Amino acid sequence: MAAHSADAITLERLQAKAREIGFDVCGVARPSIDARNQKRLDEFVAGGEYGSMDWMNDPERLPRRRDPVALWPDVKTVIVLGSNYGPAENPMALLDHPDRAMISVYAKNKDYHDLIKKRLKQLARWLMEQAQKSGAGGEQVKVFVDTAPVLEKPLGQSAGIGWQGKHTNLVSREFGSWLFLGEVFTTLEFEEAAPEIDHCGSCSKCVAACPTDAFPAPYKLDARKCISYLTIEHDDVIPHQFRRAMGNRIYGCDDCLAACPWNKFASRTEELAFIPRAELTAPRLADFLELDEAEFRAFFNGSPIKRIGRAKFLRNVLIAAGNSGSKSLIPRVENLLADDSALIRASAVWALTQLMSPDAFATLKSDHYTAEENPVVRDEWDQATKAA
Repeated sequence: MAAHSADAITLERLQAKAREIGFDVCGVARPSIDARNQKRLDEFVAGGEYGSMDWMNDPERLPRRRDPVALWPDVKTVIVLGSNYGPAENPMALLDHPDRAMISVYAKNKDYHDLIKKRLKQLARWLMEQAQKSGAGGEQVKVFVDTAPVLEKPLGQSAGIGWQGKHTNLVSREFGSWLFLGEVFTTLEFEEAAPEIDHCGSCSKCVAACPTDAFPAPYKLDARKCISYLTIEHDDVIPHQFRRAMGNRIYGCDDCLAACPWNKFASRTEELAFIPRAELTAPRLADFLELDEAEFRAFFNGSPIKRIGRAKFLRNVLIAAGNSGSKSLIPRVENLLADDSALIRASAVWALTQLMSPDAFATLKSDHYTAEENPVVRDEWDQATKAA
């Protein structure tokens, strides 16, 4: 298909429409990934640093991630949109309150995917209407927000809206590390934007802030050590070496994002869907430990947290309970030793090893160990006994 120029749809008009719809930043890029970022992706995959996210190594999807044209051969321009979700308060403040649950800033209200996809479609419709008015019939668009193998951060840098920092996330001079991204692929051609340069300089505060040393080097992430990966994507028990470092982080982790000095220029989001729900600003671990399946689904309806399911969620909460030092949580944790989920039971065992005296734990084990058939849970009991 022959592409048409978007001369009648200037970048300034496009950006003005994007702001009218609700986006905070908009830029355009050629549909290509530079050699440096292709190499970073290849090394990430070759090293197995994606953990259990096997789609990263899918032989059909990987070439599409490396090259947007492989994803859609007709694409001529990638429009990159950003939405500010900057927090009003210090996202690390709850570290000093171990009886409370820390939830990543992005997950304290509605699932951003739904809102951004709706707005991307709205912008795409406007774009096609303008193209038809200018006589550029037959043009096409596709919208993406984590729904396809799009390497969006390098595209965001090419579009001039930010740069990929040493924590591997996009950083903006205006919004710091707090931007949700979405893309509109189109067969229309726009004048190429000037890419943003890397402003990290010698600063490595984000790398140093990681509680699990998940950055083997600046601009490189080992997802297998990342608390965001462990609490959201990882399906099994949390590896022992990361449990203490998790602290009270029960869904995601903002440490590297929050450490970025460019956040001093960021502003609180004005989008109501991104402003934290009151009940998720400083939730009590004790309350989460009592959620049954129906209560979990109802409480997190419309939230990205619902996606991981109750078992993984309570696994995370139980690790935080074990790290809390709060003996008042023991009865609630002990109740979960009889939960239907082996993942929950195993995590409850570890939490109790942290909260109970060795003698009390030994007595508890005598009551529960013999009835446990799941090998993962029995292994937790055995490891706890050896540690004691």
